[in-house]
Amino acid sequence: MIPVNSYAAMSSNTPLEAYHFERRAVGPDDVQIDILFCGVCHSDLHQVKNEWGGSQYPMVPGHEIVGKVLSVGNNVTKFKVGDLAGVGVMVDSCKTCKTCAKDLEQYCEEGFVGTYNNKERNSDNITMGGYATQIVVDEYYTFKIAPSLPLAAVAPLLCAGITTYSPLVYAGVKKGMKVAVVGLGGLGHMGVKFAVSFGAEVTVISTSPSKEADAKKLGATHFLVSTDKEAMSKYNSYFDVILDAISANHDYTTYLNLLGIDGKLMVVGLPIESPKVQPFSLVTNRRSVIGSCIGGMKETQEMLDYCAEHHIVSEIEVIPMQKINEAYDRMLKGDVKYRFVIDLASIK
Repeated sequence: MIPVNSYAAMSSNTPLEAYHFERRAVGPDDVQIDILFCGVCHSDLHQVKNEWGGSQYPMVPGHEIVGKVLSVGNNVTKFKVGDLAGVGVMVDSCKTCKTCAKDLEQYCEEGFVGTYNNKERNSDNITMGGYATQIVVDEYYTFKIAPSLPLAAVAPLLCAGITTYSPLVYAGVKKGMKVAVVGLGGLGHMGVKFAVSFGAEVTVISTSPSKEADAKKLGATHFLVSTDKEAMSKYNSYFDVILDAISANHDYTTYLNLLGIDGKLMVVGLPIESPKVQPFSLVTNRRSVIGSCIGGMKETQEMLDYCAEHHIVSEIEVIPMQKINEAYDRMLKGDVKYRFVIDLASIK
């Protein structure tokens, strides 16, 4: 067993605190990673506070993990000691169902095993995430990280990156298309970067007028304040694709009305309450609402390689582990541009 330092939630209503536990020993197919950085995702906060239900404590969050390989099992072929490696949202799946066979492990018929707060497939152990100094993961669920990009800024690509890349690829976003990104946060700013890199005309829609400068800096052509009904009405039936990255409760109808013929509202934000949809807004222009959950292992590696080739990383603020509770409070207030990343050297 491998002793690990971490920070964990001990309940849904107490601050995260220092926690020591043991990882499993490195098996023949495993990669042991010295975690250098871990991104802070809004879903970490949801699960820590048990807002989705089913949370198990103690919980070590974190699924945007990058670091260096410390050791590998005898069967491992992709990695050697000293390589950069990453771990994302999942660490296991059945590998045999129809969706896994199509490289869509995130839709595994048996359910994928999350990097934290999930029961391991072959034991009663609960997975523990990346707010920790080390992790042991099957090679299949471990990603190669290019050394050409700043490592801390790569970490959020393992969730925020693939969560926005995958739906834009699925929607066929390409040069000349009109794309809107709703919500300029940890997910939204990555959606803007990807849509711009694909050649689309990109509009950012936000409740905060102060975000216009950042939107333009990220490459957006237009900026809309969602509460400005007159401005919004000028874009009725205008967009081909809208990426909805809002985690707060909201009405989908507002954004459906902005889609043209066969327009797609790609949903990646996860509000606590069920959203509202007016059927007339759906039947008009044959619009659709499509959900998207991260990406499979193959697509995630493709995304990482694409980012390395096009020099795409997340906009981050690096924090020590000891400031995680403060970071959660700031995240609730939208006070981060645009992703917190924990430097794990702070607890080693």
